[in-house]
Amino acid sequence: MAVHQEKKNSEERKHKSTQNDTQTSQVQWGRAWEVDWFSLASILFLLMFAPLIVYYFIMSCDQYQCSLFEPLLDLLTGKKHLSDIWNKTPTLTYRAAGIYTLWVAFQVVLYVFVPDFCHKFLPGYVGGIQEGAVTPAGVVNKYEINGLQAWIITHVLWFANAYYFHCFSPTIIFDNWIPLLWCANILGYAVSTFAMIKGYFFPTNATDCKFTGNFFYDYMMGIEFNPRIGKWFDFKLFFNGRPGIVAWTLINLSYAAKQQELYGQVTNSMILVNVLQGIYVLDFFWNEAWYLKTIDICHDHFGWYLGWGDCVWLPYLYTLQGLYLVYHPVQLGTANAIGILVLGLIGYYIFRMTNHQKDLFRRTNGNCKIWGKKPEYIECSYMSVDGTKYYSKLMTSGFWGWARHFNYTGDLMGSLAYCLACGFEHILPHFYIVYMTILLTHRCIRDEHRCFSKYGKDWKRYTAAVPYRLIPGIF
Repeated sequence: MAVHQEKKNSEERKHKSTQNDTQTSQVQWGRAWEVDWFSLASILFLLMFAPLIVYYFIMSCDQYQCSLFEPLLDLLTGKKHLSDIWNKTPTLTYRAAGIYTLWVAFQVVLYVFVPDFCHKFLPGYVGGIQEGAVTPAGVVNKYEINGLQAWIITHVLWFANAYYFHCFSPTIIFDNWIPLLWCANILGYAVSTFAMIKGYFFPTNATDCKFTGNFFYDYMMGIEFNPRIGKWFDFKLFFNGRPGIVAWTLINLSYAAKQQELYGQVTNSMILVNVLQGIYVLDFFWNEAWYLKTIDICHDHFGWYLGWGDCVWLPYLYTLQGLYLVYHPVQLGTANAIGILVLGLIGYYIFRMTNHQKDLFRRTNGNCKIWGKKPEYIECSYMSVDGTKYYSKLMTSGFWGWARHFNYTGDLMGSLAYCLACGFEHILPHFYIVYMTILLTHRCIRDEHRCFSKYGKDWKRYTAAVPYRLIPGIF
């Protein structure tokens, strides 16, 4: 859904009702102003059980060779008690704390103090100072886009150490995986708590804050829209991309190194997981400027959902396939390996081209060609908090004419490829496709609810023109 925004002149705005505009805008952006019982129950469930889910998955690999059922059977039959499992779990160590502290500090330095230079010599790459979308209060934040640079520097140093300097083993992440989990949890809870306190006492922009009066909802979903320290350290951009996504490919490389150490080879399934997920990570950083227009930056407030999720959930559960393959090395047949690779690449192509079409349409205000033709679209409008009227265009051509969220369809195809590379001996590596299906389906519904509130009857016209969400002809 491509959007091109332009302000209506001030004279026209004077004839609008400010009160009505404000009430309308409150349902257009971000999280809720009021909390219903179902939302509160969901929040409490996630706060209580999401950390336990991460621990259970990682513990299952460490103690039960990635079986999700054996720990439950041991507990139900009395063969083991919770204390037995907990006492066998590696604890926080000074070594892990040092590794994690250095890691996060290094990423902060790369983010804040090293201006982007990649955009000066990489054709087509958009980096350096870029503007984000208009916030509910009408603010346009500026960002230093240097994620690709941080990823390159980090991985050059990683390979230089692995092949020349030998300061630490390439298996260092795997070898300290559970102690690092405690470090990640500490950071996740610390930054989420700090963000909430900051939202109450010294917000970056008080107009962009939302308070429901419910502590748990505000803690989970966040109060501030764009919390910052100083001019450039933006919490959402940093924690969404760094340290978790930069680490994603390093984590997979550490798994591959451990497989080499244990078995004397790296299986083709491990290579597939590294390559396909590496493409996704590189795509994220190559298009980091485009990411400023996505739901995470444009609509979500910064709370535990993003803070803890980016520190813990993302690096630990998005890398389950590589972790599983350390314990269960899978050597795929040639035909299966090629099929999985093709599935992953087609999924990536759909994901990237769908987003490219939207970005091209937005940048040119529809004055472009999609699949060789001038794109069709639906005109619509909406109001911001300050009473400014904006105009938008919702594209109904290209992949966006097939389904309203066809980029998610490509994303799910790639996710399925990661999981298929692990075979079917255990269900643990397939958690990712189940989770992504739930996540992206929920995002579809949440995004469409927001768009209906934002665009009203114009949104109904759009859904009539593009009736399917994810799968043309089915859903």
